[in-house]
Amino acid sequence: MLDTLISTDELANHQNDPKWVLIDCRFDLVDKEWGAEEYAVVHIPGAVYADLEKDICGSVTPTSGRHPLPEPKNFIAAMQRMGIYHDSQVVVYDATGGGMAGRLWWQLKFYGHHNVMLLNGGLPKWLSEGRETVDGVESNPVGDFYGSPDDKMMVTTDEVKALLGSSTNAIIDARSPERFRGEIEPIDTVAGRIPGSMNRFYNYNLDGTGQFLPAEGLKTAFEALLAGLKPIDAVAYCGSGTTACHNLIAMAYAGLPLPRLYVGSWSEWIRDPKNPVGKG
Repeated sequence: MLDTLISTDELANHQNDPKWVLIDCRFDLVDKEWGAEEYAVVHIPGAVYADLEKDICGSVTPTSGRHPLPEPKNFIAAMQRMGIYHDSQVVVYDATGGGMAGRLWWQLKFYGHHNVMLLNGGLPKWLSEGRETVDGVESNPVGDFYGSPDDKMMVTTDEVKALLGSSTNAIIDARSPERFRGEIEPIDTVAGRIPGSMNRFYNYNLDGTGQFLPAEGLKTAFEALLAGLKPIDAVAYCGSGTTACHNLIAMAYAGLPLPRLYVGSWSEWIRDPKNPVGKG
C-alpha cells in the first residue's frame, strides 16, 4: 500500500496509470480563488483541482472552526467527481510543502481510503526539475468512491477540554511559534493557544527545498517533543485543522502512530469565550 509520500520520479512513472488519480490542492487562506486560478494556468498533467473550502471541507457554522468536516454525502460526491474509485491510488499536491494538500490526505484516510500519498516537494519541485506542465481545467470520469468517517481519528472540542491538564495526552500545535505564543494572530479573532499544548511548527518538517526531512530525523524530533508520551494518545491541531495534518504526515513518514486530529482547532476553540487561552 502506497500511503504516505511519493517522489516526483515515482509520480512521473505512473502518470498514465488509469488507476492513479492526481489532485491539485493549492489554496490560499486570504485569496481563496488563487488556487483554482493558478491551477488553470499551470498544473501537472492529469491533475484535477480540489478546492479546500468547496470540495474538501464543510460549511462554517456559528460553533465550528474555519474548515469543518463536510457532510459525508457531500464529501463522497466530491471525491467521486474527482474520479476516485474504491481501488484508486490517489496522489495529492500543492505549492506549500503539503500544508494544504495534507488535509485531503488525512480526510481520505478518515473515510477509509488509505491509498493516498502526498507529492514530496509538490509543484515547486516538479517545476524545478523541468517536468511537463499543462494549463486549462481537467476532469476525470466519475468514480465510485465510498466510505464512512472513522471517528476514532479525530477529537471534538469537548474531548480536548477533557484532556486539559492530562499527564498522558500531548496536544501538538502546528502553527508558527509567534502564533503559538499569542504574539500575533493574522487570521483568527483571538491570539493564543490551547493551554498545555506544545509547539511543532509544520514548516519544521521540511528542508530548504520544501521536501520532508529524512524519516529518522523526524522520528527523533517528534519523540523529543513528546518526551515519553505516546503519539497515539496525542492530539494534533492548528488554526483550522489543515496544517496540523502536515504533522500527521511527518509522523506517519517517520513510522510513528498517528495522533488524533482536532478538526475544529484554534478557530473552533475560541468560539466559546469560556474556553481558556494560553499565551507566552
